[in-house]
Amino acid sequence: MNAKADRASPSDAGLPPRVALARRPMGIFASAMTARRNVLELIPELALRQPMVSGKVGVRWHMVMDPDALRRVLLEKLDDYPKSDVTKLILKPAIGDSLFVAEGAHWRWQRRAAAPAFSHRHVTALAPVMTSAAEASSRRMAAATGPVNILTETVTAAFEVISDVTFSGHGGFDRDMVHKAMDAYIAQAARVSVLDVLGLPGWVPRPGRVIAGTSLRRMKRLADQAIAARAAAGQKHGTPDLLDLLLDAQDPETRRSMTREELRDNLLTFIVAGHETTALTLAWALYLCAFDPTVQDRAADEAQSVLHGRGATVADMPRLPFVTRVVDEALRLYPPAAFLSRTALTHDQLCGREIRPGDTVMLPIYALHRHHLLWDEPDSFRPDRFLTPPDRFAFLPFGAGPRICIGASFATQEAVIILSTLLSRFRFQIVTDRRPEPRMILTLRPHGGVWLKVTPR
Repeated sequence: MNAKADRASPSDAGLPPRVALARRPMGIFASAMTARRNVLELIPELALRQPMVSGKVGVRWHMVMDPDALRRVLLEKLDDYPKSDVTKLILKPAIGDSLFVAEGAHWRWQRRAAAPAFSHRHVTALAPVMTSAAEASSRRMAAATGPVNILTETVTAAFEVISDVTFSGHGGFDRDMVHKAMDAYIAQAARVSVLDVLGLPGWVPRPGRVIAGTSLRRMKRLADQAIAARAAAGQKHGTPDLLDLLLDAQDPETRRSMTREELRDNLLTFIVAGHETTALTLAWALYLCAFDPTVQDRAADEAQSVLHGRGATVADMPRLPFVTRVVDEALRLYPPAAFLSRTALTHDQLCGREIRPGDTVMLPIYALHRHHLLWDEPDSFRPDRFLTPPDRFAFLPFGAGPRICIGASFATQEAVIILSTLLSRFRFQIVTDRRPEPRMILTLRPHGGVWLKVTPR
Protein backbone atom coordinates (compact mmCIF):
# COMPACT_ATOMS: atom_id res chain seq x y z
CA MET A 1 0.00 0.00 0.00
CA ASN A 2 1.13 3.59 0.19
CA ALA A 3 2.56 3.66 3.65
CA LYS A 4 4.71 1.76 6.09
CA ALA A 5 3.35 1.22 9.57
CA ASP A 6 4.94 3.07 12.44
CA ARG A 7 5.51 0.04 14.68
CA ALA A 8 5.54 2.04 17.89
CA SER A 9 2.10 1.47 19.33
CA PRO A 10 0.35 4.76 20.05
CA SER A 11 -0.42 4.81 23.75
CA ASP A 12 -1.80 8.27 24.29
CA ALA A 13 -2.64 8.91 27.93
CA GLY A 14 -6.30 8.22 28.60
CA LEU A 15 -6.94 6.35 25.35
CA PRO A 16 -7.59 2.63 24.90
CA PRO A 17 -5.30 0.65 22.56
CA ARG A 18 -5.37 1.52 18.89
CA VAL A 19 -3.63 0.38 15.75
CA ALA A 20 -0.43 2.08 14.62
CA LEU A 21 -1.55 3.15 11.16
CA ALA A 22 0.79 3.46 8.20
CA ARG A 23 2.97 6.54 7.71
CA ARG A 24 5.51 5.78 4.95
CA PRO A 25 5.35 4.22 1.45
CA MET A 26 5.98 0.49 1.02
CA GLY A 27 6.15 -1.96 -1.85
CA ILE A 28 4.48 -5.24 -2.69
CA PHE A 29 6.51 -7.48 -0.38
CA ALA A 30 6.26 -5.09 2.60
CA SER A 31 2.52 -4.71 1.99
CA ALA A 32 2.04 -8.48 1.99
CA MET A 33 4.09 -8.97 5.17
CA THR A 34 2.20 -6.14 6.90
CA ALA A 35 -1.16 -7.63 5.87
CA ARG A 36 -0.15 -11.03 7.25
CA ARG A 37 0.68 -9.47 10.62
CA ASN A 38 -2.22 -7.01 10.84
CA VAL A 39 -4.14 -5.90 7.77
CA LEU A 40 -5.23 -2.69 9.53
CA GLU A 41 -1.64 -1.46 9.46
CA LEU A 42 -2.09 -1.01 5.71
CA ILE A 43 -4.46 1.89 6.41
CA PRO A 44 -2.66 5.23 6.00
CA GLU A 45 -2.87 7.64 8.92
CA LEU A 46 -4.14 10.10 6.30
CA ALA A 47 -7.31 8.00 5.97
CA LEU A 48 -8.52 9.34 9.34
CA ARG A 49 -8.83 12.82 7.84
CA GLN A 50 -9.61 12.29 4.14
CA PRO A 51 -12.78 10.95 2.46
CA MET A 52 -10.77 8.64 0.20
CA VAL A 53 -7.17 7.63 -0.49
CA SER A 54 -5.90 5.72 -3.53
CA GLY A 55 -2.77 3.99 -4.76
CA LYS A 56 -1.39 1.02 -6.65
CA VAL A 57 0.50 -2.01 -5.38
CA GLY A 58 -0.01 -4.87 -7.81
CA VAL A 59 -3.57 -3.62 -8.44
CA ARG A 60 -5.17 -0.20 -8.23
CA TRP A 61 -6.84 0.33 -4.87
CA HIS A 62 -9.02 2.91 -3.16
CA MET A 63 -9.91 3.21 0.54
CA VAL A 64 -13.29 4.86 1.07
CA MET A 65 -14.25 6.62 4.30
CA ASP A 66 -16.96 8.95 2.97
CA PRO A 67 -20.51 7.99 4.07
CA ASP A 68 -22.08 9.07 0.76
CA ALA A 69 -19.56 7.02 -1.24
CA LEU A 70 -20.11 4.06 1.08
CA ARG A 71 -23.85 4.37 0.52
CA ARG A 72 -23.19 4.14 -3.22
CA VAL A 73 -21.01 1.02 -2.86
CA LEU A 74 -23.18 -0.83 -0.33
CA LEU A 75 -26.65 0.24 -1.43
CA GLU A 76 -27.07 2.17 -4.67
CA LYS A 77 -24.66 0.14 -6.87
CA LEU A 78 -24.45 -3.06 -4.87
CA ASP A 79 -24.12 -5.38 -7.88
CA ASP A 80 -21.25 -3.32 -9.33
CA TYR A 81 -19.13 -3.86 -6.22
CA PRO A 82 -19.09 -7.59 -5.35
CA LYS A 83 -16.88 -9.06 -2.64
CA SER A 84 -13.22 -8.90 -3.61
CA ASP A 85 -11.38 -11.85 -5.10
CA VAL A 86 -9.13 -12.03 -2.02
CA THR A 87 -12.18 -12.30 0.27
CA LYS A 88 -13.54 -15.17 -1.80
CA LEU A 89 -10.17 -16.95 -1.97
CA ILE A 90 -9.96 -16.88 1.82
CA LEU A 91 -13.53 -17.82 2.66
CA LYS A 92 -14.82 -20.11 -0.09
CA PRO A 93 -12.83 -23.17 0.98
CA ALA A 94 -14.47 -22.92 4.41
CA ILE A 95 -18.02 -21.77 3.70
CA GLY A 96 -18.48 -22.35 -0.02
CA ASP A 97 -20.81 -20.15 -2.05
CA SER A 98 -22.94 -19.41 1.01
CA LEU A 99 -24.80 -16.26 1.96
CA PHE A 100 -21.64 -14.38 3.03
CA VAL A 101 -19.77 -15.02 -0.22
CA ALA A 102 -22.46 -15.46 -2.91
CA GLU A 103 -23.32 -12.67 -5.32
CA GLY A 104 -26.25 -11.59 -7.47
CA ALA A 105 -29.25 -13.86 -7.89
CA HIS A 106 -27.61 -16.72 -5.99
CA TRP A 107 -27.15 -14.47 -2.96
CA ARG A 108 -30.64 -12.98 -3.22
CA TRP A 109 -32.54 -16.27 -3.10
CA GLN A 110 -30.46 -17.53 -0.18
CA ARG A 111 -31.05 -14.29 1.70
CA ARG A 112 -34.82 -14.50 1.12
CA ALA A 113 -34.86 -18.13 2.20
CA ALA A 114 -32.81 -17.56 5.39
CA ALA A 115 -34.42 -14.26 6.45
CA PRO A 116 -37.36 -15.79 8.39
CA ALA A 117 -34.91 -17.69 10.62
CA PHE A 118 -33.54 -14.32 11.78
CA SER A 119 -36.87 -12.54 12.16
CA HIS A 120 -37.49 -10.58 15.34
CA ARG A 121 -39.87 -13.28 16.54
CA HIS A 122 -37.34 -16.08 16.22
CA VAL A 123 -34.41 -14.06 17.59
CA THR A 124 -36.51 -13.14 20.64
CA ALA A 125 -37.52 -16.77 21.14
CA LEU A 126 -33.84 -17.76 21.29
CA ALA A 127 -33.03 -15.27 24.06
CA PRO A 128 -33.33 -17.81 26.94
CA VAL A 129 -30.27 -19.58 25.50
CA MET A 130 -28.36 -16.29 25.84
CA THR A 131 -29.51 -15.85 29.44
CA SER A 132 -28.41 -19.40 30.21
CA ALA A 133 -24.98 -18.72 28.70
CA ALA A 134 -24.68 -15.55 30.80
CA GLU A 135 -25.43 -17.56 33.94
CA ALA A 136 -22.87 -20.22 33.00
CA SER A 137 -20.27 -17.53 32.33
CA SER A 138 -21.00 -16.00 35.73
CA ARG A 139 -20.40 -19.34 37.43
CA ARG A 140 -17.05 -19.80 35.68
CA MET A 141 -15.93 -16.28 36.59
CA ALA A 142 -16.99 -16.71 40.20
CA ALA A 143 -14.81 -19.83 40.42
CA ALA A 144 -11.77 -18.20 38.78
CA THR A 145 -8.68 -17.27 40.77
CA GLY A 146 -6.22 -14.63 39.58
CA PRO A 147 -6.49 -12.66 36.32
CA VAL A 148 -8.89 -14.06 33.72
CA ASN A 149 -8.39 -14.11 29.97
CA ILE A 150 -11.77 -12.58 29.20
CA LEU A 151 -11.46 -13.41 25.51
CA THR A 152 -11.33 -17.14 26.29
CA GLU A 153 -14.42 -16.76 28.46
CA THR A 154 -16.45 -14.74 25.93
CA VAL A 155 -15.55 -17.17 23.14
CA THR A 156 -16.78 -20.03 25.33
CA ALA A 157 -20.03 -18.23 26.16
CA ALA A 158 -20.74 -17.16 22.59
CA PHE A 159 -19.97 -20.61 21.20
CA GLU A 160 -22.36 -22.14 23.73
CA VAL A 161 -25.08 -19.80 22.47
CA ILE A 162 -24.55 -20.45 18.76
CA SER A 163 -24.25 -24.21 19.34
CA ASP A 164 -27.47 -24.34 21.34
CA VAL A 165 -29.50 -22.16 18.98
CA THR A 166 -28.21 -24.16 16.03
CA PHE A 167 -28.50 -27.71 17.36
CA SER A 168 -30.54 -27.24 20.56
CA GLY A 169 -27.63 -28.59 22.58
CA HIS A 170 -28.16 -32.16 21.34
CA GLY A 171 -25.45 -34.62 20.40
CA GLY A 172 -24.32 -35.49 16.90
CA PHE A 173 -22.18 -32.42 16.45
CA ASP A 174 -18.66 -32.13 17.89
CA ARG A 175 -18.59 -28.47 18.98
CA ASP A 176 -14.96 -28.50 20.08
CA MET A 177 -13.76 -30.04 16.85
CA VAL A 178 -15.62 -27.50 14.70
CA HIS A 179 -14.33 -24.65 16.83
CA LYS A 180 -10.71 -25.87 16.65
CA ALA A 181 -10.92 -26.55 12.91
CA MET A 182 -12.16 -23.06 12.16
CA ASP A 183 -9.53 -21.47 14.40
CA ALA A 184 -6.84 -23.51 12.65
CA TYR A 185 -8.15 -22.46 9.25
CA ILE A 186 -8.13 -18.78 10.21
CA ALA A 187 -4.59 -19.05 11.59
CA GLN A 188 -3.25 -20.87 8.53
CA ALA A 189 -5.33 -19.65 5.63
CA ALA A 190 -7.02 -16.34 6.40
CA ARG A 191 -3.87 -14.23 6.17
CA VAL A 192 -3.33 -12.22 3.00
CA SER A 193 -0.71 -13.82 0.73
CA VAL A 194 1.81 -11.95 -1.42
CA LEU A 195 0.08 -13.75 -4.30
CA ASP A 196 -3.17 -12.02 -3.29
CA VAL A 197 -1.47 -8.61 -3.29
CA LEU A 198 -0.03 -9.32 -6.74
CA GLY A 199 -3.54 -10.13 -7.97
CA LEU A 200 -2.69 -13.66 -9.15
CA PRO A 201 -5.72 -15.82 -10.04
CA GLY A 202 -7.27 -18.17 -7.53
CA TRP A 203 -6.05 -21.33 -9.27
CA VAL A 204 -2.49 -20.49 -8.19
CA PRO A 205 -2.15 -22.41 -4.87
CA ARG A 206 -1.72 -20.47 -1.61
CA PRO A 207 0.25 -22.88 0.62
CA GLY A 208 -1.47 -21.98 3.91
CA ARG A 209 -4.89 -22.64 2.44
CA VAL A 210 -3.82 -26.01 1.09
CA ILE A 211 -2.42 -27.08 4.49
CA ALA A 212 -5.69 -26.18 6.23
CA GLY A 213 -7.79 -28.45 4.01
CA THR A 214 -7.79 -31.54 6.23
CA SER A 215 -9.42 -29.80 9.21
CA LEU A 216 -12.03 -28.22 6.96
CA ARG A 217 -12.99 -31.52 5.35
CA ARG A 218 -13.53 -33.12 8.75
CA MET A 219 -15.57 -30.16 9.95
CA LYS A 220 -17.81 -30.30 6.89
CA ARG A 221 -18.23 -34.05 7.27
CA LEU A 222 -19.42 -33.61 10.86
CA ALA A 223 -21.86 -30.89 9.81
CA ASP A 224 -23.21 -33.10 7.00
CA GLN A 225 -23.78 -35.95 9.47
CA ALA A 226 -25.64 -33.68 11.90
CA ILE A 227 -27.87 -32.31 9.14
CA ALA A 228 -28.66 -35.78 7.82
CA ALA A 229 -29.52 -37.03 11.31
CA ARG A 230 -31.88 -34.11 11.93
CA ALA A 231 -33.56 -34.47 8.55
CA ALA A 232 -34.14 -38.16 9.22
CA ALA A 233 -35.52 -37.51 12.71
CA GLY A 234 -37.86 -34.73 11.65
CA GLN A 235 -38.49 -31.44 13.44
CA LYS A 236 -38.70 -31.53 17.21
CA HIS A 237 -41.58 -30.27 19.27
CA GLY A 238 -41.24 -26.87 20.92
CA THR A 239 -39.16 -23.92 19.73
CA PRO A 240 -37.41 -24.76 16.43
CA ASP A 241 -33.67 -24.20 16.37
CA LEU A 242 -31.67 -22.70 13.51
CA LEU A 243 -31.13 -26.05 11.82
CA ASP A 244 -34.88 -26.75 11.87
CA LEU A 245 -35.60 -23.35 10.38
CA LEU A 246 -33.02 -23.73 7.62
CA LEU A 247 -34.19 -27.23 6.74
CA ASP A 248 -37.65 -25.75 6.16
CA ALA A 249 -36.39 -22.55 4.51
CA GLN A 250 -37.66 -21.67 1.04
CA ASP A 251 -37.27 -18.68 -1.21
CA PRO A 252 -40.77 -17.13 -1.02
CA GLU A 253 -40.57 -16.10 -4.68
CA THR A 254 -39.29 -19.29 -6.31
CA ARG A 255 -40.07 -21.87 -3.55
CA ARG A 256 -36.50 -23.10 -3.94
CA SER A 257 -34.97 -24.83 -0.91
CA MET A 258 -31.30 -25.17 -0.04
CA THR A 259 -29.43 -28.26 -1.11
CA ARG A 260 -27.67 -30.14 1.68
CA GLU A 261 -24.36 -28.60 0.60
CA GLU A 262 -25.82 -25.08 0.60
CA LEU A 263 -27.45 -25.73 3.97
CA ARG A 264 -24.17 -26.97 5.44
CA ASP A 265 -22.15 -24.03 4.13
CA ASN A 266 -24.67 -21.51 5.47
CA LEU A 267 -24.88 -23.31 8.80
CA LEU A 268 -21.08 -23.16 9.18
CA THR A 269 -21.17 -19.49 8.21
CA PHE A 270 -23.69 -18.73 10.95
CA ILE A 271 -21.77 -20.79 13.52
CA VAL A 272 -18.49 -19.00 12.83
CA ALA A 273 -19.84 -15.48 12.39
CA GLY A 274 -22.46 -15.94 15.09
CA HIS A 275 -19.99 -16.62 17.87
CA GLU A 276 -16.94 -14.68 16.65
CA THR A 277 -18.67 -11.30 16.37
CA THR A 278 -20.31 -11.47 19.80
CA ALA A 279 -17.28 -12.94 21.57
CA LEU A 280 -15.01 -10.16 20.31
CA THR A 281 -17.56 -7.44 21.05
CA LEU A 282 -17.98 -8.68 24.62
CA ALA A 283 -14.23 -9.03 25.20
CA TRP A 284 -13.52 -5.51 23.98
CA ALA A 285 -16.54 -4.08 25.86
CA LEU A 286 -15.37 -5.60 29.14
CA TYR A 287 -11.84 -4.34 28.54
CA LEU A 288 -13.16 -0.84 27.86
CA CYS A 289 -15.27 -0.94 31.02
CA ALA A 290 -12.18 -1.94 33.00
CA PHE A 291 -10.24 0.81 31.23
CA ASP A 292 -12.81 3.41 32.36
CA PRO A 293 -14.16 2.50 35.83
CA THR A 294 -16.59 5.44 35.76
CA VAL A 295 -18.32 4.00 32.70
CA GLN A 296 -18.21 0.54 34.24
CA ASP A 297 -19.86 1.67 37.48
CA ARG A 298 -22.58 3.52 35.60
CA ALA A 299 -23.33 0.47 33.44
CA ALA A 300 -23.26 -1.81 36.50
CA ASP A 301 -25.64 0.47 38.41
CA GLU A 302 -28.08 0.42 35.50
CA ALA A 303 -27.87 -3.37 35.20
CA GLN A 304 -28.28 -3.94 38.95
CA SER A 305 -31.30 -1.64 39.12
CA VAL A 306 -33.00 -3.65 36.37
CA LEU A 307 -31.88 -7.19 37.13
CA HIS A 308 -31.81 -7.36 40.96
CA GLY A 309 -29.37 -10.27 40.90
CA ARG A 310 -30.93 -12.38 38.14
CA GLY A 311 -29.66 -12.94 34.62
CA ALA A 312 -30.78 -10.48 31.94
CA THR A 313 -33.53 -11.44 29.50
CA VAL A 314 -34.69 -9.99 26.22
CA ALA A 315 -37.53 -8.22 28.06
CA ASP A 316 -34.94 -6.20 29.98
CA MET A 317 -33.25 -4.70 26.94
CA PRO A 318 -35.39 -1.53 26.65
CA ARG A 319 -34.39 -0.71 30.25
CA LEU A 320 -30.66 -1.12 29.55
CA PRO A 321 -29.95 1.84 27.25
CA PHE A 322 -26.53 2.69 28.67
CA VAL A 323 -25.29 -0.91 28.47
CA THR A 324 -26.50 -0.91 24.86
CA ARG A 325 -24.49 2.26 24.19
CA VAL A 326 -21.42 0.59 25.71
CA VAL A 327 -21.88 -2.25 23.20
CA ASP A 328 -22.24 0.25 20.35
CA GLU A 329 -19.11 2.11 21.42
CA ALA A 330 -17.15 -1.15 21.61
CA LEU A 331 -18.34 -1.95 18.10
CA ARG A 332 -17.24 1.50 16.95
CA LEU A 333 -13.74 1.32 18.43
CA TYR A 334 -13.14 -2.36 17.65
CA PRO A 335 -15.51 -3.52 14.89
CA PRO A 336 -15.04 -7.28 14.36
CA ALA A 337 -15.31 -6.86 10.59
CA ALA A 338 -12.91 -3.91 10.55
CA PHE A 339 -11.75 -4.09 6.94
CA LEU A 340 -13.89 -5.05 3.95
CA SER A 341 -13.02 -5.07 0.28
CA ARG A 342 -14.86 -5.09 -3.02
CA THR A 343 -13.87 -5.42 -6.68
CA ALA A 344 -15.28 -2.82 -9.08
CA LEU A 345 -16.99 -4.33 -12.14
CA THR A 346 -17.75 -1.12 -14.03
CA HIS A 347 -16.46 2.40 -14.48
CA ASP A 348 -17.67 4.70 -11.71
CA GLN A 349 -16.72 7.74 -9.67
CA LEU A 350 -16.34 7.88 -5.90
CA CYS A 351 -15.48 11.15 -4.16
CA GLY A 352 -14.77 12.62 -7.59
CA ARG A 353 -12.16 9.98 -8.45
CA GLU A 354 -12.25 7.51 -11.33
CA ILE A 355 -12.96 3.88 -10.49
CA ARG A 356 -12.00 1.39 -13.20
CA PRO A 357 -13.18 -2.20 -13.67
CA GLY A 358 -10.90 -4.47 -11.67
CA ASP A 359 -9.97 -1.84 -9.09
CA THR A 360 -10.04 -2.96 -5.46
CA VAL A 361 -12.32 -0.76 -3.37
CA MET A 362 -11.56 -1.11 0.32
CA LEU A 363 -13.95 -0.19 3.10
CA PRO A 364 -11.72 0.31 6.16
CA ILE A 365 -14.42 0.30 8.82
CA TYR A 366 -11.76 0.79 11.50
CA ALA A 367 -10.75 4.12 9.92
CA LEU A 368 -14.36 5.12 9.25
CA HIS A 369 -15.24 4.65 12.92
CA ARG A 370 -12.28 6.81 14.00
CA HIS A 371 -12.55 9.47 11.31
CA HIS A 372 -11.88 12.97 12.61
CA LEU A 373 -14.49 14.54 10.30
CA LEU A 374 -17.23 12.17 11.52
CA TRP A 375 -16.61 11.69 15.24
CA ASP A 376 -15.61 13.96 18.13
CA GLU A 377 -12.52 12.65 19.96
CA PRO A 378 -12.68 9.52 17.82
CA ASP A 379 -10.11 7.48 19.78
CA SER A 380 -11.87 8.09 23.12
CA PHE A 381 -14.24 5.65 24.80
CA ARG A 382 -17.46 7.69 25.12
CA PRO A 383 -20.67 5.59 25.02
CA ASP A 384 -22.90 8.65 25.33
CA ARG A 385 -21.91 9.77 21.84
CA PHE A 386 -24.66 7.35 20.75
CA LEU A 387 -27.32 9.48 22.43
CA THR A 388 -27.25 11.19 19.02
CA PRO A 389 -27.59 8.61 16.24
CA PRO A 390 -24.69 8.83 13.78
CA ASP A 391 -25.02 8.99 10.00
CA ARG A 392 -26.26 5.56 8.89
CA PHE A 393 -23.18 5.03 6.72
CA ALA A 394 -20.68 6.36 9.28
CA PHE A 395 -21.27 3.47 11.71
CA LEU A 396 -21.03 0.10 9.98
CA PRO A 397 -20.19 -2.67 12.46
CA PHE A 398 -22.56 -5.01 10.60
CA GLY A 399 -22.36 -3.42 7.15
CA ALA A 400 -25.36 -1.73 5.54
CA GLY A 401 -27.74 -1.97 2.63
CA PRO A 402 -29.22 -5.26 1.39
CA ARG A 403 -26.12 -7.19 2.53
CA ILE A 404 -26.20 -5.99 6.13
CA CYS A 405 -25.33 -8.88 8.44
CA ILE A 406 -28.40 -11.09 8.71
CA GLY A 407 -27.57 -11.80 12.36
CA ALA A 408 -27.03 -8.19 13.50
CA SER A 409 -30.00 -8.09 15.88
CA PHE A 410 -29.09 -11.56 17.20
CA ALA A 411 -25.52 -10.43 18.01
CA THR A 412 -26.62 -7.18 19.66
CA GLN A 413 -29.26 -8.91 21.77
CA GLU A 414 -26.76 -11.54 22.92
CA ALA A 415 -24.07 -8.96 23.74
CA VAL A 416 -26.41 -6.80 25.86
CA ILE A 417 -27.84 -9.79 27.76
CA ILE A 418 -24.43 -11.25 28.63
CA LEU A 419 -22.67 -7.93 29.29
CA SER A 420 -25.38 -6.57 31.59
CA THR A 421 -25.49 -9.84 33.55
CA LEU A 422 -21.71 -9.87 34.07
CA LEU A 423 -21.41 -6.17 34.94
CA SER A 424 -24.19 -6.48 37.50
CA ARG A 425 -22.26 -9.19 39.37
CA PHE A 426 -18.54 -8.52 38.87
CA ARG A 427 -16.02 -5.70 38.87
CA PHE A 428 -13.38 -5.82 36.15
CA GLN A 429 -9.94 -4.23 36.52
CA ILE A 430 -7.05 -3.74 34.11
CA VAL A 431 -3.92 -5.89 34.40
CA THR A 432 -1.41 -3.14 33.72
CA ASP A 433 1.32 -5.22 32.08
CA ARG A 434 -1.02 -7.10 29.73
CA ARG A 435 -2.43 -4.52 27.36
CA PRO A 436 -4.26 -6.11 24.40
CA GLU A 437 -3.11 -5.20 20.90
CA PRO A 438 -5.81 -4.82 18.22
CA ARG A 439 -4.84 -7.03 15.28
CA MET A 440 -6.94 -8.06 12.34
CA ILE A 441 -6.47 -11.23 10.34
CA LEU A 442 -10.03 -12.17 9.46
CA THR A 443 -11.59 -10.31 12.39
CA LEU A 444 -10.31 -7.65 14.78
CA ARG A 445 -8.97 -9.62 17.73
CA PRO A 446 -7.12 -8.56 20.90
CA HIS A 447 -3.70 -10.08 20.34
CA GLY A 448 -2.41 -11.56 23.58
CA GLY A 449 -5.92 -11.91 24.99
CA VAL A 450 -7.84 -9.62 27.34
CA TRP A 451 -6.52 -10.21 30.85
CA LEU A 452 -8.59 -8.64 33.63
CA LYS A 453 -8.93 -9.00 37.37
CA VAL A 454 -12.45 -10.15 38.21
CA THR A 455 -13.99 -9.69 41.64
CA PRO A 456 -17.60 -10.04 42.86
CA ARG A 457 -19.53 -6.81 43.41
